Amino acid sequence: MKTLFILGRQAEISLAELESLHGADAIERHSSHVALVDVHPEASLLTRLGGTTKIARYFSSTPTDRWEGVEKYLLMTLPVQLEQLNLGKIKLGFSVHGMHVSSKMLLRTTLRIKKQLVKNGKSVRIVPNKAPTLSTAQVLHNKLTGPMGFELIISKDSEGVVHFGQTIASQDIDAYADRDQARPKRDAKVGMLPPKLAQIIVNMAVSSANLSEPTTVLDPFCGTGVVLQEASLMSFAIAGSDIDPRMVAYSDQNLMWLADQPIGKVFRPEASKDDPDWRYFTLEEADALIHTWEPTPDFIACETYLGRPFSSAPKPSVLQDVMKDVDHIHQKFLKNVASQTTPGFRMCLAVPAWNIYGTFRHLKVLDSLEKLGYNRVSFAHARDEALIYHREGQIVGRELVTLIRK
Repeated sequence: MKTLFILGRQAEISLAELESLHGADAIERHSSHVALVDVHPEASLLTRLGGTTKIARYFSSTPTDRWEGVEKYLLMTLPVQLEQLNLGKIKLGFSVHGMHVSSKMLLRTTLRIKKQLVKNGKSVRIVPNKAPTLSTAQVLHNKLTGPMGFELIISKDSEGVVHFGQTIASQDIDAYADRDQARPKRDAKVGMLPPKLAQIIVNMAVSSANLSEPTTVLDPFCGTGVVLQEASLMSFAIAGSDIDPRMVAYSDQNLMWLADQPIGKVFRPEASKDDPDWRYFTLEEADALIHTWEPTPDFIACETYLGRPFSSAPKPSVLQDVMKDVDHIHQKFLKNVASQTTPGFRMCLAVPAWNIYGTFRHLKVLDSLEKLGYNRVSFAHARDEALIYHREGQIVGRELVTLIRK
C-alpha cells in the first residue's frame, strides 16, 4: 500500500522528516509539494508529522497529463470511489498539484462531475476552490475527512503520470495553536519554537529506530519545553535540562499542564508504571557545555542557543561577535556530548543560521564536525542548504543538522 503525503511550506524539510522515518527508498517525489511513500495509509501517521499537511489514500493513476484527459478519467472512475458514501449529501473537494489548471477549468470539471454523480443518484455539494489546492483550514471546516466528505488529490509526477488519492487526514491546525498558545508559560525572549518544527526535530533525531523499546529523548537546551512536549505526545520518555532555572521551572509547569490535557499524559518518574501508556519526565538545571547526563539518553533533539535576536540586518562587526560567541558554545557542547556517547548515537539540532541580505551565514563549527567526532547525515531527497527553517524577513533562521557519533 502507498500513501500520498502533501508537504508543508518548506517541502525539503518535510521530505527529510519523511526520509528519517521511512527511508529514502520508500519515497517518490511527485511534484514540489507531493510525495508518494510506500507505507500503509493510516490517519494516525499525521499526528506525529510536523512537515506534512495532509495524507491521502492512493488509489489509481493515468498516463495522461492533459487536463481534458484527467476530467474524462474522473468522470469514469470517481463515481466508483464514492460508492462507499451512501447516505446524505456528499461534500466533495479537489486539490491539484503539479498541473497548470485555471480556476475556470477546475470549476467546469467539478460541475461536470457533480452532474454525473447526481445522475447516479448522489446528492453532492462541491467545495469551491479559491486556488488549485484546498487549504487545511478548508478541509477541516468542510469536514472533508469525515464520513460524508471526500477530498480528491490530483498530482502529476515528473514523468507526466497523474496520480489520484483521497485525503484521510489533515493537520489539526487548532490543536497546534492550542499547544503553542495555551501553555501557561511562554517567553518570546528565548524564542518561540513552533510545535510543528519541534516534531520535525524529534523525528529527524530518532529516525526509524525501534520505537517499541523504551526510548528517552533528551533536550539539553529545553527552554519552555516545546520539544519535550512534542516528544512526550509521541510516547517517548523525556529528559530536559537548561542552564537557566527559570526555564526549567517553565518546562515543569508546561509539562504538568500537558498532563491535564485530553491529548495525552505526562507523569513524574514516581508515577505508576502499571498504566501501559505511562510516560515520565525528568528536568534539571544544568550547563549543557559541561554537564554529564545520567543515564545517557537514547537520542538528543533540541533547539540550541540561537544567540542574540535581530529584527534587522546587524552591522558586520556585531554579527561577527555574535557568531563567534555562538560558535564557541556549540563547539564545547558537541565536545561534551561526544565524550559521553558511543558510535551510532544520533541527534538532531536546530542551530542558528543568519539571513543577511538573502544569503545565509552558517556556524563555522559545522565545517569541523568530523574532527569533533560526528558525521552529518545527508538526505537523498533534501539538500543540506534547504534545511533551514525560516520565514520571509526573518534574520535568524534555524538550520536542522542531524548528526551521528563516529
